[in-house]
Amino acid sequence: MVSEPSVITSLRELATLLGERRGLFIRWSRDLDGDRANGGSRDSLTGAELPGLSANPLDVEEWWEERPIRLWAARRLHDYSHLRRERGPGVKAWVLSGEEVGRGPDNEPLIRCDDVVAIVDEAVMKEAGELVEDQGCQEWGPLDRGQAGG
Repeated sequence: MVSEPSVITSLRELATLLGERRGLFIRWSRDLDGDRANGGSRDSLTGAELPGLSANPLDVEEWWEERPIRLWAARRLHDYSHLRRERGPGVKAWVLSGEEVGRGPDNEPLIRCDDVVAIVDEAVMKEAGELVEDQGCQEWGPLDRGQAGG
């Protein structure tokens, strides 16, 4: 059973965490206990069992330079925010620490979860979306396959 993780209530709080720690990931899930019990994700196209949980890295890259970590955090949350909608009610963004054990079919890290660090509050998701929108870039948005043409 996953103990009660802390709740991140602002982008500033998440940015502070990212400035202090490396090796953190976001995992979008309704049932993190079940995910961890299964030990890995499954490729939705083929059904293949994967050797770890699909997650997205939160570590700030060196090329980001002196840009605000708050914007980095917003972008990382926004990248896969469509998964909340696609996976249905109750899906949360979980901040996990873990070790990368492979790569998934979308080249995402597959991790072995060592610790559940926090849950990202819904208000933070809204704040992240607004900050990304404020950047005014029409050529960028969530990495949503459902929006892809063809």
